[in-house]
Amino acid sequence: MNRNDINATATSRPREDHRARRWVTSALLLVAAGSHVPLVPEHLREAPYVGWSFIVLSVTCVLLAAWIVLVDQVAVWLLSAAVCLGALVAFLASRTVGLPQIGDEVGNWTEPLGFPAVLSEALVVVLAGTHLRTALTTRARMVAERPPAPEPEDRRRGC
Repeated sequence: MNRNDINATATSRPREDHRARRWVTSALLLVAAGSHVPLVPEHLREAPYVGWSFIVLSVTCVLLAAWIVLVDQVAVWLLSAAVCLGALVAFLASRTVGLPQIGDEVGNWTEPLGFPAVLSEALVVVLAGTHLRTALTTRARMVAERPPAPEPEDRRRGC
């Protein structure tokens, strides 16, 4: 293996990891969406605001799942993390202090669809945080390694 092969391997590896992270995050967003859909009819009857929030969450997660694969931008990673973190906070609130019209959910930690929802949402938050940290570190390294800009000609002449 020559020096060029080593450099090519070193530079292509992060891209492969990055692509895999995007696809895994997309799949996790779809799991989060899918785990809320079966709960919509029951919650629309019991607590309509929860049913509608599940619809909005599911649609948002499906859109983010597509967006994260098609367009790799910081905004989609931030939004994915924020949406999933919000869902996790709402779940924790519903199980601890309770939410209006669904107070019977307090302490109900064994809801079967809660496991895939919580796990997928938590993993999206972790993956988004990892991705954003890596992106910021890479960007900072690129800026630090960039050669200084040439001085304007007026400065070199002493004007």
